[in-house]
Amino acid sequence: MDAKVKNHAKTKSAAAEKARRAPLATPGGLGEAAAQDIGAALNALCADVFSLYLKTKNFHWHVSGPHFRDYHLLLDEQADQIFAISDPIAERVRKLGATTLRSIGHIARLQRVLDNDADYVTPQDMLAELREDNRQLAERMRATHGVCDEHGDVATASLLEVWIDEAERRAWFLFEAGRRGDEPGR
Repeated sequence: MDAKVKNHAKTKSAAAEKARRAPLATPGGLGEAAAQDIGAALNALCADVFSLYLKTKNFHWHVSGPHFRDYHLLLDEQADQIFAISDPIAERVRKLGATTLRSIGHIARLQRVLDNDADYVTPQDMLAELREDNRQLAERMRATHGVCDEHGDVATASLLEVWIDEAERRAWFLFEAGRRGDEPGR
C-alpha cells in the first residue's frame, strides 16, 4: 500500500473513532455530563435487570417440590415484570444522549447480580436469593435516583420510583412465599 492510501485509511479510521465517541445529538436538554453520569448508572442497572431476569427464569425452569406450581408461576410473573423494564431503561439512556448495552459481554462486565449456575438449588434458597437480589436492585435504583437528582433529571427519577416499588413488592412476595407456615407474621 502506498503512503497516500495508508494516510487516507488512517484519516478515515480516526474520523470514524471520533464520530463513535461523540455525544449523541439527542434533544434531552440535561447536558453531556448528565448523559454520561445517568447513562452509566442506568446501563449498570440495565445489566442488573437482564442478569436478574435470567436468574429468575433459571429458577423458574428448575424449581421443584411440593410448591412447584405456585413458585413456578410466581417466578414467571416476576421475570416478566423484570424484563419489562429493560427496554424503558435502555431507551431512557438513549433519550439522554448516551449509548446503552450492546452485548451479553457488555452486560457481564457491568452486572452486579451474582449468577447461580448450581446444578441444584432448593426452592427455599431460590426464593431467598431472589429476595436479596431484588432488595439490592431496589437499593441500586435508589442510588441511581440520587444521580438523577444531582442532575435535575425528574423524568428518569419518576420511572425509578415506580421500579423501586415493583422491586420491593417482588422482595416482599418472595419473603412471604419463603416463610414456613408456623412462623409469626412479623
